[in-house]
Amino acid sequence: MKLIRSTIDLSRVLIMGVLNVTPDSFSDGGRFSDPDRAFERAMEMEAEGAGVIDIGGESTRPGSEPVSIDEELDRVLPVIRRMRENLHIPISIDTTKGPVAAQAIDSGAEIINDISGLRFDPSIAGIAAKTGASLILMHSRGTPANMQKLPPVEDVLSEIIAGLRWSVDQAVQRGVKHEKIVLDPGIGFGKTPRQNLQLINNLNRIVEEFGLPVLLGTSRKSFIQKTLDSRMQAQSRDARRESSTGTIASNVIGVLRGANMLRVHDVGETVAAVRLAEAIIQSDSP
Repeated sequence: MKLIRSTIDLSRVLIMGVLNVTPDSFSDGGRFSDPDRAFERAMEMEAEGAGVIDIGGESTRPGSEPVSIDEELDRVLPVIRRMRENLHIPISIDTTKGPVAAQAIDSGAEIINDISGLRFDPSIAGIAAKTGASLILMHSRGTPANMQKLPPVEDVLSEIIAGLRWSVDQAVQRGVKHEKIVLDPGIGFGKTPRQNLQLINNLNRIVEEFGLPVLLGTSRKSFIQKTLDSRMQAQSRDARRESSTGTIASNVIGVLRGANMLRVHDVGETVAAVRLAEAIIQSDSP
């Protein structure tokens, strides 16, 4: 996939490293809010095998509230500028705000990752079209503040396909080329734990429906621990280890179902698991 200055190879699964420069993200809030520590973590993830770094300055955990444009920019721009000067892999900006996306691209980002799928700010599509940035469109319901309070839909796969179809149409109408679009089913965003499992297991349906690259983001999400809580009887348990191991298991299934990109916190472990999975899948090929 051609970006603004770079190209990413999707002939094998690409690992996107998560860099939250927020004080309140669900998994690592506060750990990388210091720009120096954030930059160090970006360098670590590149060394571990990440193909893209996805930086976000606003938490989208359940119950979170939006921050101002200025605050989000203050969090992400210094880190993006430093990453552009030192990294050898592309940068993605995780935002739902057009002004943040535009300034992040001016500072060095080449991908816009919109968890609202253009519902919050459709101008993001025009920014992507004008700059040549690639655009990740995610399915979500409601807002981070209320998404887990919404009643679950009956047919989650049909709901996601319809929602992503709307997002793709909005992007294309505003000038984004199909070959610049990546889709994300939005694991954990307004879905029940069981629906998240169903989505991973049926990811191939989304791949077949759109013929576009698909990103899967299960990393450390609560459905993993909730699922394991109902299925594990061990007396001695380590929740953080189980969450990381469960993330890897869900990602391997995602790869088997056609995922092209994986958005993760634990880059090194995921790279090893995915490369072995690819080797097994390809073992019968000449």
